[in-house]
Amino acid sequence: MANQSFNVNGQPVTVDAPDDMALLWVLRDKLGITGPKYGCGINVCKACTSHLNGKAFNPCSVPVSAIKADDEITTIEGLPATVGQDLHPMQEAWLETDVAQCGFCQPGQIMTAVALVRKVKAEGRAITDADLDSIRNICRCGTYSRIRTAIKTGAAKM
Repeated sequence: MANQSFNVNGQPVTVDAPDDMALLWVLRDKLGITGPKYGCGINVCKACTSHLNGKAFNPCSVPVSAIKADDEITTIEGLPATVGQDLHPMQEAWLETDVAQCGFCQPGQIMTAVALVRKVKAEGRAITDADLDSIRNICRCGTYSRIRTAIKTGAAKM
């Protein structure tokens, strides 16, 4: 095992983990951060979506050794701190729109939505239906229409 150091939700961490251990398991099993969910382990379902240096990524398919000491990992638990509030505007939109049914995919959905809205705003434009069509997170409950509405609502508040 080797010591792996990086930042999670604004805090520096060092964990003893094998180089090939998926970052998802480091977050969940070593650090107790359970917001990113395990769904597939092969970067398909996107239930574990988090941010790496502000961009959406899936820690189920990234070995911890690929994370550098100055990298910043943000999970759903750390998202509100990125805006200095109790809840991020996208989380508020999720609640207002009553998106969740089982809730399993919601952390990954929200993290994907935030990264997409940030990207679109950086390009100086509004979010489009084509942007929303690009989201590939799986929701077993099928709340896609409410997810799309919540993303538009959250984007307006970001």
